[in-house]
Amino acid sequence: MRTAMASLKTTLFALLLWGLQYAVCREVFLPPGTLYRVAGFPLSLPCSVSGYEGSRTQDFEWFLIRDDAGGRQMGVVSTRDQGFPYTPFKTRVRNGEVRVERDMGDKVRLVIQRLRADDQGKYECYTPSTDTTYQGNYSATVPVKVIPDTLQISFSRSLTGQPVPEGAELTLTCSAGIQSEQLTHLSIMFGKRRAGEGLESEAGGEVGTVTEIISIDKLLGVVPGHLYKERYDDGEITLEKRNGEAGVDVYVMKMRALQPQDSGSYFCEASQWIRDPDRSWQKIAQRMLHIGNLTVQQLAESLSITSSPKGEVTLQVGSPLILTCEVLGLPAEVNSGLLVQWMKGSVSRDVSGSGGVEEEVEVARMSSGGVVSWGDDLSRASGGSMEKVAEGRYSLKLFSAQPLDSGVYRCVVSVFAGRRNPSVSTPATLTQRSEGVTVNLKSKDVLVAAVAQLRRGPLLKRGSTITLICNATVTTTGPAQAQVQWLRWPIPERVIKKVQSPVSDVTVPDPAVETNPRLVAAIMYDGVSKIYVNGSEVSVDRLSAGSYRLRVHTATMEDQGMYACHAQAWCQDPHGGWYNTGAEAESNAVTVYLYARAADLVLIPLVIGVSSALFVGIVIIATVTCCFMKRLARQPAQK
Repeated sequence: MRTAMASLKTTLFALLLWGLQYAVCREVFLPPGTLYRVAGFPLSLPCSVSGYEGSRTQDFEWFLIRDDAGGRQMGVVSTRDQGFPYTPFKTRVRNGEVRVERDMGDKVRLVIQRLRADDQGKYECYTPSTDTTYQGNYSATVPVKVIPDTLQISFSRSLTGQPVPEGAELTLTCSAGIQSEQLTHLSIMFGKRRAGEGLESEAGGEVGTVTEIISIDKLLGVVPGHLYKERYDDGEITLEKRNGEAGVDVYVMKMRALQPQDSGSYFCEASQWIRDPDRSWQKIAQRMLHIGNLTVQQLAESLSITSSPKGEVTLQVGSPLILTCEVLGLPAEVNSGLLVQWMKGSVSRDVSGSGGVEEEVEVARMSSGGVVSWGDDLSRASGGSMEKVAEGRYSLKLFSAQPLDSGVYRCVVSVFAGRRNPSVSTPATLTQRSEGVTVNLKSKDVLVAAVAQLRRGPLLKRGSTITLICNATVTTTGPAQAQVQWLRWPIPERVIKKVQSPVSDVTVPDPAVETNPRLVAAIMYDGVSKIYVNGSEVSVDRLSAGSYRLRVHTATMEDQGMYACHAQAWCQDPHGGWYNTGAEAESNAVTVYLYARAADLVLIPLVIGVSSALFVGIVIIATVTCCFMKRLARQPAQK
């Protein structure tokens, strides 16, 4: 029994060894053929070996069996024998045109830099044995057909290198075609290098790092370079294929609105592709053609913005103000959109009181489409205009200048180079500002005074009418009016807090809490009254010249507070228009308290008395009821 078991184990072990030997037998791999490659361009044949024993770095030898050699092998190149190549390949191997490049220890590729017609034939990759037993496949072959070079490429117009203005359009044309009996595809790519870097256009020439702009790939899909994808998506870069003659098609690339970074050396590249039997695409021919150098001149080097009149302007109030903005140095051949703005700055002192800080507001703007909008004061839309008086010239007119129009005016121009109608999100190519024009307006000497008082009468109670008088005077020459506003603050509450001290506690009143006033009502300079509060019956009127009255009818506790009037002086210009002189004054504050009414004083004790009586009655009834129930419970039950 033991003998049978030992014999079975020996048999199984032998079978296992045989299986392992079969599993690890040597096998050499080459891509399936037939492979078609173009004369004058590289051939790269990968070869690998697996299932071998010994060193992980295997040797490889390449043979060629030419179609007209009657099956005779010709040594091409070897990784272990320097004298291996036959005479036709010795010189080519020596100068590196034919070589073996190792990808890994067991993976190499045969590289022939420039195929010749007589390189056609069947290539064999052989791996010398490093195994203990000779098993498996030690070589593989693949047929290679060398087809003629029919790839054509040309251009119609070269770049001269002369400066092109920023925002201009660039059009490049490249013609390319192939005449092949095999099914091959053509791809076209436009690219550039930095200015000063040359390109080699010879077949098979080495090319350094380039920037791809846009291409039509082997499957006729348009593919932008990653640096140009956003501009392609915005429609600023296009590539179009047009049918040509004799199989040579025309490819037109357009770049709208050139940018400074578009400067460089431009080229067109045509590539011929074929699909191998393993379904992979291989580039079998390529030509690159230098189109020329391009220099983009930045807009900032030529653009300038001027405004007139220069320096400082002094006008009488009511006079027209006319300012002109001129855009110079904008290339005429570039179709650019312009956003023109007029900004007004007012000088304010900083915290130290030494320097001036200019705060700007927009007065008016004209979009690239000619639409005018007003910024800081919408009422100016009827009192002024902004126009394009000529190409590159824009005017701002205020028909009747007022003191508030004083300030420093600047013209701000944003240029959208090459974009006639930019979208709202399109960034400006360049924004420049003109020198400032200081506008002064001679105004009259105006003095304003305001005094508020509470009309004498009985004590004010809830439900009474609060009557306040504001005496506002405007002292000046010519027609003038006061515009009066009534403001109300809440009565400040003093909060008492304790301050700890070593001796005793000291109570210190907090300062009054200041809050923003609330606008109650106003009488405009033209006599129109406006009420701004809800929930209260308020009226305002003018009693006489310089005397203004505010009445709060049926006053509530929310109407008490501190009242003051604010007066502004308005004068009439020579054209009859009214303007705010900027002179103003605020009156003293009048405190208004509301006292309780007599009915309220009677109602309070009455409510308290009724409540007390009701409470006492409930207590008495509850006590009597409780005692009666206890006494009833103590009586003996009747039999």
